[in-house]
Amino acid sequence: MKGLFRGRRPLVFFLVVFGVVVGLNISSQNVQAVSKVTYEKLRVFSEVYSLIQQNYVKEVDEKEILYGAIHGMLKALDPHSSFLTPESFKEMQVDTKGEFGGLGIEISRGDRGIRIVSPIEDTPADRVGIKAGDLIIKIDDAETNDMNLMQAVKLMRGKPGTTIELTIFRKGELEPLKFTITRAIIKIRSVRWRLEKNDIGYVRIIQFNEQSYPLLEKAIDELNEKAGKEGVQGLVLDLRNDPGGLLDQAVQVADAFLEKGLIVYTKGRIAGKDMSFEAHSGDLVKGAPMVVLINTGSASASEIVSGALQDHNRAVVMGTRSFGKGSVQTIIPLNDGSGLRLTTAQYYTPSGRSIQAKGIEPDIVVEDLELSGKKRTGRTKTEADLKGHLQNANENDAGDPSKSTGKKPKSKKDKSSGSSKEGDSKDSSEDMQDDNLAERDRVTGHSKEDYQLSRALDLLRGLQVLQGQLSTKTGWIARR
Repeated sequence: MKGLFRGRRPLVFFLVVFGVVVGLNISSQNVQAVSKVTYEKLRVFSEVYSLIQQNYVKEVDEKEILYGAIHGMLKALDPHSSFLTPESFKEMQVDTKGEFGGLGIEISRGDRGIRIVSPIEDTPADRVGIKAGDLIIKIDDAETNDMNLMQAVKLMRGKPGTTIELTIFRKGELEPLKFTITRAIIKIRSVRWRLEKNDIGYVRIIQFNEQSYPLLEKAIDELNEKAGKEGVQGLVLDLRNDPGGLLDQAVQVADAFLEKGLIVYTKGRIAGKDMSFEAHSGDLVKGAPMVVLINTGSASASEIVSGALQDHNRAVVMGTRSFGKGSVQTIIPLNDGSGLRLTTAQYYTPSGRSIQAKGIEPDIVVEDLELSGKKRTGRTKTEADLKGHLQNANENDAGDPSKSTGKKPKSKKDKSSGSSKEGDSKDSSEDMQDDNLAERDRVTGHSKEDYQLSRALDLLRGLQVLQGQLSTKTGWIARR
């Protein structure tokens, strides 16, 4: 199989089976030990629950208080383990499909409301004039001061054709602005592409959802056709501010440019659950030189792709250090329609590097500059900044192949799609994004405005010139 965990989103059959197996494994093997060790603590929990029911100042919702307890238990583990209510679980599945009824905006949590990271091009929000940086202070009549992202997503998504009013504070405006927006089907096109200078392809992957690899194939086909008989002679793969997504899509994207070798492997606590993913022959751009662009907004699945291509010397990685989210979340369905997102492993690049809290270091560091050369201000968060983050396993040699037990991870070589998916560092739903992406609109993807992209194109053009000179020199020597 080309994927096994999930970067946050849909649940296919294998994931359900895997989730059930994990659940049974935990309960059947550990229930006796758990009952002996934690019985007294569970009695305390039961006592507290009874006291709340009997004595709290107002009647409590049983489901709400129990869900809250589960939320707290998972929050104590790490930043990426979490409980998904039935509503959140459904949202997660919708999000991975890349299609939903909504407004078309990416949002993060601001200090005084819901911050708009950016409107998605040619969506209802974009057409009415919503701008990056706007602060949503009211959704219809609901104030957003204390609203979390999932609550905001739930209010803004809805049946296509229905309307919603957003009250927005915009810098430079004296009074709040009101926008009435009609919901529509939002299709997240996760891959965008164009041809640069006749024969250099530019492909930007915005997030790894179910459309990513099919759209990548389409992109390369179109770019090769436009480039003429020889096809593209270089490729920029832009993964900046890509928060990740589905592991199976990340594996397929990396595989698209590799002929053989390991792409990524996972290592966890449970024996026999480690897995690895191998590349298959066939390079979509037939060995043309590549530059992969990354920054601190590149996380999870993005780091898998850039790490694999870097380790195999298939691409030059350029930009700034990535986010550093190297843990795997398994989604386990629960009986009432809710779900458990549980950190079960860490993943490693082909050379054995753990990315957790470290990130991918680019081969060529190119800061986010204005074209004038002035460095942009502001620092974005990384995994290492998150409270309770997991430590990098390489620091204690847990992921070092040279110091392993000699047991090779289980290899998954089936070309089919589907399976469970790897967890993602930033949930994005109607377009939830971590505050780390608040600077996302800086990435334009247009070389005249984008310093990092300009440098990537310069490098590829330089390689073309060098190859041409070497070919001419070789031919001249042969004729002599």
